[in-house]
Amino acid sequence: MTGNTQKRVLVALGWYDYRLHRGIEKFALEHGWHLSSNLAREKVIPWGWEGSGILAWLGAGDDLADFVVHAGKPTVDFSFRRPQLKFARVLEDHAQAAQLVAEHFLSRGFHHFMFYSDTDNWSYEERGYGFIEALKRSGHSCLWLRWHLSPSYRDDREQWKRKRKWLVSQLKPAAKPLAVFAATDEQALDVLDCCESAGLTVPEQVAIVGAENYLLAPDAMRTPVSSVDTNLETLGYNGAALLQDLMNGKRPPEKPIRIAAAGIITRKSSDLLAIQHKGVANSLRFIWEHADQPITVKDLVGVAAMSRRGLHKAFLENVGRTPGQELQRVRIERAKRLLAESSHKLEVLASLCGYQSANSFCVAFKQATGMSPKQFRESVVH
Repeated sequence: MTGNTQKRVLVALGWYDYRLHRGIEKFALEHGWHLSSNLAREKVIPWGWEGSGILAWLGAGDDLADFVVHAGKPTVDFSFRRPQLKFARVLEDHAQAAQLVAEHFLSRGFHHFMFYSDTDNWSYEERGYGFIEALKRSGHSCLWLRWHLSPSYRDDREQWKRKRKWLVSQLKPAAKPLAVFAATDEQALDVLDCCESAGLTVPEQVAIVGAENYLLAPDAMRTPVSSVDTNLETLGYNGAALLQDLMNGKRPPEKPIRIAAAGIITRKSSDLLAIQHKGVANSLRFIWEHADQPITVKDLVGVAAMSRRGLHKAFLENVGRTPGQELQRVRIERAKRLLAESSHKLEVLASLCGYQSANSFCVAFKQATGMSPKQFRESVVH
């Protein structure tokens, strides 16, 4: 595509992640855009730039926001830091991500929960409130540790030392086993470091999940940290698709478009069953390891060495679901990940998730999500 029809798009990201950029790049290649993205790396604001539209992440830094406002071009913002600016927005679905973390911990039998954040940030707030609400719906409470609101808070050179001392003082007396959701992976590392300093074992006494899955070489860590895959490539692609609509004269949506997280990347920091009931624990572990096979509740009864009725009752008491419901939940979560990450046909997907036919898979998926597998894939895949 050449000449005047080519869209010239500026990528103006105050917060950068290569996966977001990759999603934008994919759309740009498909639609013949010319991308200007030096700002993403060099942070030099291109006053005087002229083009068709802007993809922005207006985080910290008022100068970038001023530039985008004054450019007067169709704009999509990936941040909600400045709600007063009436830009179209495509945002992570932080509440849905928090729901995934809550389910992750609840399925492992935890009863004591904390959320940890260290600065005042709109996305951390949404994750925190989402986590608390998800746990509340299951009859559990959660303590929110906010370093920036604590009496010990300092933002000088003493901050690092004081923050860890304060965090240890909060973690040590908490009821165990404890499940901690940290606002980001970096804050999850704060919790992990403080647990090691306090002599608390991870995940046996404290299980930890972070968010954004951006730690470098996490599996090379002594205790690799579990994290939410927030689906940033899809975020970038869908933001670019919305900008295309705006540049073509379509009206912006009234509300931000939310992009669902892809799932939890489970690593050692949270891969623990806190359930004391041996039969239930054995059955749960069996489900996680064999949900891709055509196992049934009868198999779970055998693994638990209990009666069907006894296992049903024990599951309700310890997990809040029946064995069949838990098997179905794990299979549907696996199906969602595969739908988002692969192009497998439904027959292949069904067998990879333990279903004996594409039809039984489609019925179960629609029942669980309200969408057909095809509709779900279209909602998360560009």
